[in-house]
Amino acid sequence: MITVRISFEKKNEASYISLLDLQRVMQRVLKRSGLPVWHTLGFNPHIYMTFACPLSLGQESECECVDVKTEAEAPDFVQWQTALNAIMPAGIHVTRVAPVEMKADSIAFACYRISYPAAAAAVLEQYNALETAPVEKHSKRGKKIVDLKEHIPQLRYTALGDTVQLELCLPAAQELNLNPSLLTGFLEEKFGLSAASANILRTKFLTADRQLFV
Repeated sequence: MITVRISFEKKNEASYISLLDLQRVMQRVLKRSGLPVWHTLGFNPHIYMTFACPLSLGQESECECVDVKTEAEAPDFVQWQTALNAIMPAGIHVTRVAPVEMKADSIAFACYRISYPAAAAAVLEQYNALETAPVEKHSKRGKKIVDLKEHIPQLRYTALGDTVQLELCLPAAQELNLNPSLLTGFLEEKFGLSAASANILRTKFLTADRQLFV
């Protein structure tokens, strides 16, 4: 049995599809495609699927992936990609289908591109001047205070017409996973920069040694 990784983009209106709804979408698309994916056993068999680092609602991504299994001996992955893209909902586009090379738990960092209106540059400079930037992080284990400056010492941004863009990589491991909304929320609370004015795009995953996760 082969474990197959389906890599896809999730943009525009699809960014508002929750993880639970995305699971339903993928179940339906895989069933409609007729591809030879493996189903779990038992009274309620369903397609085996695992997602890496679920994306927050409203955020876009170029690097989402879901793993499935197949008993096919020599799958035609180009045909898989074509079949899936033919029936995917708007905003979801399969970019690669291939055997799994790295386990999902090898992900250590998630990288993002955040776009703000050009006027936000002044606020980004104010953040850069801070010595600390404490935020409250909520998780299943409870609440904890995290200093963003330990993970994002400086916001390096580029002015592009009427927007500014910043690139950053944040911890995305099981022991520590930081969402970019912690940063946009902090900038709103501290400086009044609307978090809703930020467009957040996840661009790639990296391993602990900064190797591209595939």
